[in-house]
Amino acid sequence: MAIESASSPSSTPHQNLELSFSKIKYAIVGFGMRIKKIGEDDPRRVAHSLKVALAITLVSMVYYLQPFYNGMGDAGMWAILTVVVVFEYTVGATLCKGMNRGFATLLAGALGIGAESFASLFGPTIKPVVLGCLVFFLVALATFSRFFPNIKRRYDYGVLIFILTFSLVSVSGYRVEKIIELAHQRLSTIIFGGATCIIISMCVCPVWAGEDLHKLIVLNLEKLASFLEGFGSEYYRISEGDKSFLAAYKSVLNSKATEESLANFAWWEVGHGKFRFRHPWKQYLKIGVLTRQCAYHIEALNGYLDEKLQVPSEFQKTIQEPCMKMSSEVGKALKELGLSMKHMIYPSTSAIHMENCRKAIDELNETLQASTVEKWDIVETIPVIATTSILVDIIKCVETISEAIEELSKQAHFKKPKDITLDDVNGKPHLVQQQHSGVVKPVDDGKKEEWIMTINVHGTATTLLGDENPQESEVADKRKEVTT
Repeated sequence: MAIESASSPSSTPHQNLELSFSKIKYAIVGFGMRIKKIGEDDPRRVAHSLKVALAITLVSMVYYLQPFYNGMGDAGMWAILTVVVVFEYTVGATLCKGMNRGFATLLAGALGIGAESFASLFGPTIKPVVLGCLVFFLVALATFSRFFPNIKRRYDYGVLIFILTFSLVSVSGYRVEKIIELAHQRLSTIIFGGATCIIISMCVCPVWAGEDLHKLIVLNLEKLASFLEGFGSEYYRISEGDKSFLAAYKSVLNSKATEESLANFAWWEVGHGKFRFRHPWKQYLKIGVLTRQCAYHIEALNGYLDEKLQVPSEFQKTIQEPCMKMSSEVGKALKELGLSMKHMIYPSTSAIHMENCRKAIDELNETLQASTVEKWDIVETIPVIATTSILVDIIKCVETISEAIEELSKQAHFKKPKDITLDDVNGKPHLVQQQHSGVVKPVDDGKKEEWIMTINVHGTATTLLGDENPQESEVADKRKEVTT
């Protein structure tokens, strides 16, 4: 082996240097492409980075400017630390941490001063013992409270800050004479840092957790709808083109943690946009649970898309029409539900597609009853029956999702269809004035016959004239005869 190594041509130093430079260049270009991709995926991340930098710069003025430093002193460092730990990506997360840190510091500081004053009543000998007992009791009680689900979900960070601040104030108060001044400086700097984070987070390119949760639920419904609408064509091997929709639903299976986190942060947010204060975020979580249940059914349904079978069996062809209709209609129903949630409109149009699903199920039952079981191969029929059974379960699951969205529309006061029409250009809803509808009645002016029709579409009354009449005053008089 040594002989082979010696005989093999070795690379020159110049070639090694070029290879090293090419590797470094490749690493730098790859790192730059990753940074570009992260920024393009969500441009708000760039804005968030600049917002944090702005907040840090502003609170740093406590040290840079002598008047601020004279008022706060070295305690101004707590303002910078507060910005670092409090400023989060969404407004809700920033409010959650900021409010938790502020109130926990205030409560812990007050209790720490009270504990130090209470322990001083027992004299210098017993004072450390009393302080130790108070620290032990309150820290144990605060730590145990973290096991309560509601406290763990919303106030866990506040409890940690309470334990930290109370321990620092009560322990340092034993050695520091100006304990009240120390507590005041820390509280004021923390409030200054937290208020800076909250103001910048809410006023400069805000990212609302509630809005993200709303969009996430709508996106999950659209992913499931895309799969179901294209499943029939894929199952019967008649689809062509992009098939990315077959795997898009998989992200819905792992969305629980994100939804719960966003709902928790949205609970802290003030009213914004279409989302009022005390918006029913819990109902979004319920819809998310039902959506994941539907996604699990789709995961099972996806297992029957066998790419090895290029031609459907005869039994599959027998029930092809009702099977494709079930899949298509339930997908359209989900898409309508997602659209109604997106525009915050009461879901009424999805009922038509759900009724078509029930009719398709009846057609499937009639087809199966009319066919002779003995003539089909049992090996071919069992997978097909399993597929249709899963489709029926998905239809039932979508009905439950529809009921949950209807409940959300009542709690969140979605607009009724009679008060909304869709723009033909961009498909966005807008309010219209509702007028009285009329009946059709012919008007004969003796010269030319004109039909006046009043049509009520989604609560909007529109008057259509058949032909123009030069004698407008006479036509106006004739219109009085129309019953409204």
